[in-house]
Amino acid sequence: MKNTIALILARGGSKGIPNKNSRNFCGIPLIGWSILQAKNTKGISDVWLSSDSKKILKIAERFGAKTICRPKKLSTSTANGDDAYLHALDFIEKNVHLPDIVVALQATSPIRESKDLERGLKKFKNGKYDSLFSSCLAEDILFWKKSGDRLKSINYNYQKRPRRQNFKEYVIENGSFYIFTPQLIRKLKNRLGAKIGNYVMDSWKLFELDEPSDIKFCELIMKNYILKNKKFKLVEK
Repeated sequence: MKNTIALILARGGSKGIPNKNSRNFCGIPLIGWSILQAKNTKGISDVWLSSDSKKILKIAERFGAKTICRPKKLSTSTANGDDAYLHALDFIEKNVHLPDIVVALQATSPIRESKDLERGLKKFKNGKYDSLFSSCLAEDILFWKKSGDRLKSINYNYQKRPRRQNFKEYVIENGSFYIFTPQLIRKLKNRLGAKIGNYVMDSWKLFELDEPSDIKFCELIMKNYILKNKKFKLVEK
């Protein structure tokens, strides 16, 4: 049985939404949703959260996550997330043991369900992938590139407008979660590489919190699509 952990990065600073990771979202701190979703996922043994913020670390502990204090140099707006994952894995290996598989959840993408993580993990194992990313189908998304005053269609020929069904092979990396092995990220310094797979989520799970205008919109989706018929057990200490 391979040991699988969940790993969440949640820095204290945020330019788009001040105190984003600790602010209230549908009744609890934003980071609480990723922790709860991971804890309710079959196959995940431990949930770890890495942050430079004492406030966020305390919130994470309340919801049952194990915590890692991240250096400030790995917590800036320009810091590489893969470096933060590597720092967290070094800490976990030193203090516990190195896991076989990492499910990395993006804290700003709460519109997901535990079943997404379970199905993504199952696909990762069955497909014998080295890394995997969550995605949504790029149906009806028509890209154009602007060059000066000229426009060029990128993923389709505007003179032969395709049907919606023609876009089944196009997917969007939605950033909700990634799955990889410690060996891969240590070798490539990148969460994706070698044999890459993807797990397709519902299209309405594409949205995340980046700007203030995203909050109410994402709350509407969360309340009407996920929370309406479900109850989450709050594991607070």
